[in-house]
Amino acid sequence: MDIAFGAKTDVGLKREHNEDSLCADPKLGLFVVCDGMGGRNAGEIASTLAVDIIQKHLGDAQKNASLPLIGAHNAKLSPQTNRLASAVRLANQIVNGAGRAKPGQSGMGTTVVSALISGPTLSVAHAGDSRMYMVRDEHMHALTVDHSLVAEQVRQGVLTEEQAEQSAQKNIVTRALGVEETLQVDLDEIELAKGDIILLCSDGLTKGVKPNEIMRVLRQEKEPQVACDRLIKMANAAGGEDNTTVIVIQVRKLSGPGLWQQLMKHVTS
Repeated sequence: MDIAFGAKTDVGLKREHNEDSLCADPKLGLFVVCDGMGGRNAGEIASTLAVDIIQKHLGDAQKNASLPLIGAHNAKLSPQTNRLASAVRLANQIVNGAGRAKPGQSGMGTTVVSALISGPTLSVAHAGDSRMYMVRDEHMHALTVDHSLVAEQVRQGVLTEEQAEQSAQKNIVTRALGVEETLQVDLDEIELAKGDIILLCSDGLTKGVKPNEIMRVLRQEKEPQVACDRLIKMANAAGGEDNTTVIVIQVRKLSGPGLWQQLMKHVTS
């Protein structure tokens, strides 16, 4: 697999500190965006801790493919997707425990959107309102569904998309890593094609920049880091009300089985 990627996080124009965290680890094929929430600096702690635990769990599994999974194994999904789910569940347990251990961190949590690329397979694990998109040919597809109050109201027909954008409740998430002892993680896997572009982002981007504007940048820019820089500038030009984090991944060449398939073959042989 030949991919190119760029990654950037920015505090924005109105916040005092950045509660977003990211991971871009091409050796693992792992890309993560977390947007923290909580009083004082607890959101920053939650997002940083979540990213670190997810990356460490996958690194440990790379060294020891028989490492126990956290949570139930889903036989309908690949070994790599189950491993990514395990990493997110472990991060949830640790962030939740850290929040309960210190009064100042009580209730802290973070959104998470994560991608694990192994060979032609993209695994997705997600909770909250950070998003993942894929640009293929002339279209941009949402690979995640927001876990937020207004998104659920839109799906139920209570609000229109326009009303949701103006709602005073648009920042209320209905699912987040670390808030509860257990976390329902949305999982998916997609077969990649040459030329695909994957975007992971916090809601600092999507609050101010429309999907068609995002797609235009992703299609125009040949270098993913340039695309990241440009998207951050656009979010700030739209007001910079929130922290903004973006990761852009370009699939330049496909290959055979990836790392996680090879590890599983080794364990079961």
